Amino acid sequence: MNETPIHVLVVDDDMRVARINAAYVAKVPGFRICGEVHSAAEALDFLAARPVDLVLLDHYLPDENGLDLVRRLRQLGHHTDVIMVTAARDLATVQAAMRLGALQYLVKPFTFAGLRTKLEAYASLRRSLSGGGEAEQAEVDRIFGALAAAGTPNELPKGHSPTTAELVRQVLRAAEGPLSTQQIADRAGISRQTAQRYLKLLDRAGRVTLALRYGETGRPEHRYAWRPSDGG
Repeated sequence: MNETPIHVLVVDDDMRVARINAAYVAKVPGFRICGEVHSAAEALDFLAARPVDLVLLDHYLPDENGLDLVRRLRQLGHHTDVIMVTAARDLATVQAAMRLGALQYLVKPFTFAGLRTKLEAYASLRRSLSGGGEAEQAEVDRIFGALAAAGTPNELPKGHSPTTAELVRQVLRAAEGPLSTQQIADRAGISRQTAQRYLKLLDRAGRVTLALRYGETGRPEHRYAWRPSDGG
């Protein structure tokens, strides 16, 4: 029996980018594009007229930004899921998106594989929640970690949080250049020791590049940068 397709609305002010993103989505099994719009007002009109499961939302829109649109959607009672797909890299925007309930945040430019990873994780989450009923703690942990783990190592060692791994990953991806462990810790709002643990994990997984910078003391400082891959 075939699953009901996940209907996706693409919201991007650039018609060419919207068309490319829609074409990417259409290539992922289980997803169906139901529309492309290019402003917040058009998105509101579209969502008022028909149900949508998922919105791929740009932050930079001509009439209001994407986060303000999410706030208005919630105020109006729209519970459609949102994945931010935007060039906005500042951590304040990333944090605001998380607080407003965006399920994922994909930074432009990205590859088809990068978007596919996010969509497949989202589809997996929907399947996990579709049965209803109650969940034990292990199942709750798996559900909360499903989206955060997309793009991070598939298996996290015991004692590592997928959410913290995702936060460190977002800091690295948003950076304009290599960062020290302390800089990463400060931007992620975690301790230096915690940042160091997750950086070692990402380094072993081949997701970061590591360089040494020598200061006046002669002791090298480790500096990390995100290593792009087909997975985003």
